[in-house]
Amino acid sequence: MPPTTPVRPAATILTDLLDTKLDIRFDWAKQQLIGVATVSVRPHFHTQNQLILDAKGFDIKNVRLLTKGKEKTLNYTYDKRKLIVALDRQYTRTEPYQIRINYVAKPYELAAGGSAAITSDKGLYFINPLGTDKNKPRQIWTQGETEANSCWFPTIDKPNQRMTQEITMTVDAQYKTLSNGLLISSKTNPDGTRTDVWKQSLPAAPYLTMIAVGDFAVVSDKWCDKEVSYYVEPRFEKTARAVFGRTPEMMEFFSSKLGVAFPWEKYSQVAVYDFVSGAMENTTATTHRQEDTQLTQRDLLDRDDDATIAHELFHHWFGDYVTCESWSNLPLNESFADYAQFLWAEHSKGANEAALEQQKGLGQYLYEAQSKREPLIRYHYESREDMFDSHSYSKGGRVLHMLRKYVGDDAFFAALNHYLTQNKFSSSEVAKLRIAFEEVTGEDLMWFFDQWFMQRGHPELHITHSYANGQVNLHVQQVQDTTFSPIYRLPITVTVWNNNQSTDHRIIISKADQTFSLPAAQHPSLVKFDSEGQLLAQVEEERTQDELLFQYYHARNYLQKYEAIQELRPKVGDLAVSGMLRNALNDDFWAVRQSAADALRKYKGPEGGAIRKDLQRVALKDSRSQVRASALTALASFPNEDFSGVYATSLNDSSYMVIGSAIKALAKNPTVSARERINLLQETRNETLLTALANYYALNGTADQYQWFLRRMNDVSDEDLYQSYFENFATLMLRMPPVERDKGLQRLESYARTGSKFYVRLGAYKALGMLADTSPSLKSTMRDIRDKEKDQQVKGMFNMLQ
Repeated sequence: MPPTTPVRPAATILTDLLDTKLDIRFDWAKQQLIGVATVSVRPHFHTQNQLILDAKGFDIKNVRLLTKGKEKTLNYTYDKRKLIVALDRQYTRTEPYQIRINYVAKPYELAAGGSAAITSDKGLYFINPLGTDKNKPRQIWTQGETEANSCWFPTIDKPNQRMTQEITMTVDAQYKTLSNGLLISSKTNPDGTRTDVWKQSLPAAPYLTMIAVGDFAVVSDKWCDKEVSYYVEPRFEKTARAVFGRTPEMMEFFSSKLGVAFPWEKYSQVAVYDFVSGAMENTTATTHRQEDTQLTQRDLLDRDDDATIAHELFHHWFGDYVTCESWSNLPLNESFADYAQFLWAEHSKGANEAALEQQKGLGQYLYEAQSKREPLIRYHYESREDMFDSHSYSKGGRVLHMLRKYVGDDAFFAALNHYLTQNKFSSSEVAKLRIAFEEVTGEDLMWFFDQWFMQRGHPELHITHSYANGQVNLHVQQVQDTTFSPIYRLPITVTVWNNNQSTDHRIIISKADQTFSLPAAQHPSLVKFDSEGQLLAQVEEERTQDELLFQYYHARNYLQKYEAIQELRPKVGDLAVSGMLRNALNDDFWAVRQSAADALRKYKGPEGGAIRKDLQRVALKDSRSQVRASALTALASFPNEDFSGVYATSLNDSSYMVIGSAIKALAKNPTVSARERINLLQETRNETLLTALANYYALNGTADQYQWFLRRMNDVSDEDLYQSYFENFATLMLRMPPVERDKGLQRLESYARTGSKFYVRLGAYKALGMLADTSPSLKSTMRDIRDKEKDQQVKGMFNMLQ
């Protein structure tokens, strides 16, 4: 079936972007940038008599040609998207030239756009510009991916361009600045401002240019002879190193693994408010969301941000050093950065943590694949923002892991080195990656790249086995719909266990229906398909209860234990299975213990008393907060049973996650003494506690908590507003007298109409829907919200909720 979306080739290069110099200052009140851009370019091949630049929503003051120290005014046409400059003559590819543009950028006035991954495309953002929000600092920052940097400076905004750059920023002297490259000068001005000059001498794609302005504390670090620094809000200065301090070790690890030393002048990371993406790998200056990286020591008991820090750092090889030539080839950036999370976990935390990373990624892709199946490399798509999905990230990372397992570690990293050195400081497409692997391994790998990168879908396998006459007959069926997906070639390891002895068999699946005969002296204790846990597939593998129990007790890795626990959950009442889960509660790896606690929810088997004691012990004494929290949730699943003493003790836990789980447990079983202690937490800054309190007050709150919901709404992340806070607020409002609901309804209506993220608008609308039957006028308000929603996808979601 031919694609219904348009073909999206790499941008045709008429002109090479060579260098950009910006001299900029800011009007906070108007949320505007006043700039002078000096752009150095040359014709790519064909002679040119005009220059076409991307420039979105500017006021253009003038355009001049710089030649021999003089400026010459040029004519231009401008439609608020493209600036077309008429040159003074024809220029050949051997004749570079410079254009200077005086302009005002007004990103705040641009129409809203974006996607689920990058929720806005205005390029330049002023946070709390008038200083009226006491809960946020004043900041300016940018987000260029995909093609949003042309909202604040004129450029050729395509990933197959590269430029050096120099940015001169004039700001109020109280603020710090950050940009790409090195700070080469800083001068205090008589008017109370300061002018900083940042210069990047190595070329990078325009979307990787960034600036940040704010009241930052700068924590200095070092890797080899290069500056490493962390920009955070001053109150988080003391914990910045605890969050970011493994960065130099990551730089050393990745440099060594790839055989290519970190190639850029320096490496900074900055945490900003209201960031429109998870994080962004701007060359030498990564931007992070403050809620992910500005953590207290207590926050760090529950989580770190190593995965994201490793992800964005690895982009400085895959994405910045070598850049996808088109958004169709985005997995050449994102799949590698996703896989860096696995590599770092494997190096720093061990094989089990890496397997957990593998499991998360596979789950994210398979969840998305329920509604969307596309090739990794997509030359057909509706919007370039569609490329930022779990295919480009999670599926791509798992595909790279399979490639590594197939060619072996030495060849895998040698091929990556070859790819990077052959394509450094240039753009690339997937064929170049394949060729690099083929040149290193000497093997034609078209089959691998074709089925995994160029075709949609994934294997769906049904696995059975039987034993007769000294051999195991392993039956493998590929049951995916081959109208859209190929019959896969799958090199895989199968392990046959006889008692405590295991034998690995390497097989290659290449047909829709195949049977493999594997020697075995006696009936096997277990036949484990994909025993390395490396395959990206949906696998239905038939095993008996005894085989699954054997798998758990003889597991080689976390994935095998987790799989046994999940497969046996329906039989949790069986004594052997509950015994396995009790054993798992004492496993060395925390995620196994957590899985066991989750599996024991609502347990009704013969070991009820012992299991409840085990869960209470785990809830109070396990070394990992994630496990303690899961144990509390398991205890709360037993109806009409009183564990209030455990919950009350857990309110004193060092972990916010554990306290949050205790509060949620107490929401269903409130006590007077616990309520008083919970109320003392109302002013917390921790989002885990905020959402837990909202859940508690939804079921147990009064008019006092109605005011609390209104007051704390601005402190809750957009994700938490959508996932639970709005719904909990509406649940409480149903118990409020109608006359008291007006402020809450007005607040929800405001979010539903003007929320900056589509899912925030959706969450607020759903909350209004919960209250619709309480007010005749509310239904007409909701109809008006639907009618005026400009995002057609969101409007469709609104209509589905009627």
